[in-house]
Amino acid sequence: MTANAALNPEPSPNDEVSPGVDTMVRLIRESWAEVEPHTEEVAQFFYGMLFSLSPATRELFPVNMEVQRSRLLRALVHFIQMVDRPDELLPFLHQLGRDHRKFGVVADHYESVGTALLAAVKKYAGDTWTDEVERAWAEAYTVMASAMTEAAAADEGPAWYSGEVIHHERLNWDVAVIRVRPDQPVPYQAGQYVSIETPQRPRLWRYMTPANAPADDGILEFHVRNVPGGWVSRAIVGHSQPGDRWRIGAPMGRLTVDRHSERDVLMIAGGTGLAPMRAILDELAQYGNNPHVHVFYGGRTREDIYDLENLQRLAMSNPWLTVTPVLENDPDAPNVEHGTLADAVTRHGAWAERDVLVSGSPAMIRGTVSRMLVAGTPIDRIQYDPFTLD
Repeated sequence: MTANAALNPEPSPNDEVSPGVDTMVRLIRESWAEVEPHTEEVAQFFYGMLFSLSPATRELFPVNMEVQRSRLLRALVHFIQMVDRPDELLPFLHQLGRDHRKFGVVADHYESVGTALLAAVKKYAGDTWTDEVERAWAEAYTVMASAMTEAAAADEGPAWYSGEVIHHERLNWDVAVIRVRPDQPVPYQAGQYVSIETPQRPRLWRYMTPANAPADDGILEFHVRNVPGGWVSRAIVGHSQPGDRWRIGAPMGRLTVDRHSERDVLMIAGGTGLAPMRAILDELAQYGNNPHVHVFYGGRTREDIYDLENLQRLAMSNPWLTVTPVLENDPDAPNVEHGTLADAVTRHGAWAERDVLVSGSPAMIRGTVSRMLVAGTPIDRIQYDPFTLD
């Protein structure tokens, strides 16, 4: 069974979703609700089981597995949230399959991964684990693995791209701008993100978003914040230097602006979450006729909105762009809105007629999206990517 066939069954005369898929979704979500309080233990058990079943896979991952465990859980949660929305789920799985080529993952590994995953969920599902639940998880994993392997097999591009750091500048203690010249152009679209491996942290990949639209010279600009506990971000901000060789994974993500849509756009960016918005604005600035874009750019202190002056200069020369800075912990700062980004945005209403793009830390995305939904923003108007930080 292919992923498309499993998630797009023949509709019955009376139901939009077939009973089989509906039951699978319900069983997966009910059992996951029991497992979710034990997610760290689930991830540890999963990788222990995987490395026992397939010892060779241990060499595909970094020595420190903390980051990888958190990524596994985010991918699982994202899958569970979208398992009944194939139009969103399948593109996500296809990207994930192409991205995993950089690890050296091959089709044979997926059987061991599936066995380890079901064993981990079963161990922490308690009494909710039944034969019917096991069949539902097995079917769901078949969908996941099929979509990922199909996309990986069909991808004719390289598993990763190589590039050289040509510029490293610290804007403040926590933030640096790095420019990388790839050996060959990376085929990304403005707003997409890529994974990066640096010589300072081999086999420890971090997702980052180019802050510029694709350029003729192929150069990628990255804005990196030193994240507490972030092994890769700390190494990049503090120790990257011109001449370093980076590996760059396949582009991922679906943040975009449709220039031909009749809807205007709301962008909400926290700190270095500005990067995908900057790339999209960089691309839009090449055209004279665009939808109106209102950017709320925020952080705790003035240093967090490090690129505000550049954004304001861009707005001065592009009448379709409005920029509103937001500060959370600086009540005396002039010419800004105060509070969290969620406070500032929802203070102006639901923005129900706009397409909404949100980017920042996972906590910022969760908090902002939740507040907007309560304010009345339609969920199908909100875009955000699931992977943003290490």
